[in-house]
Amino acid sequence: MIVGFGNKVARDVWGKDTSKVLPKHLWIRAKALMTIMHYSSTLDDLKIQGQPPNIRLHKLRGDRKGMWSVTIELPWCITFKYKNAEFSDVCIENYHKG
Repeated sequence: MIVGFGNKVARDVWGKDTSKVLPKHLWIRAKALMTIMHYSSTLDDLKIQGQPPNIRLHKLRGDRKGMWSVTIELPWCITFKYKNAEFSDVCIENYHKG
């Protein structure tokens, strides 16, 4: 279950189905991935339910250690923390940009 958001982009896509930052053609996929997250209780559920394909679930490293990422469409990702069946600090971002 999603228990908290880490940025306005994720909050807007989740709550308003809109964003001034995320390209419009990605809104539906981003909302679909967050819906899957909201109804998943484990990371394995997220992998199994992770359709549309190619979500590229992976742990982040370095200063982002403790966070996970799934791909909306490169370079856009949903990053989050996961603990005790809860997804927190959910962000939609392009963390690959310099």
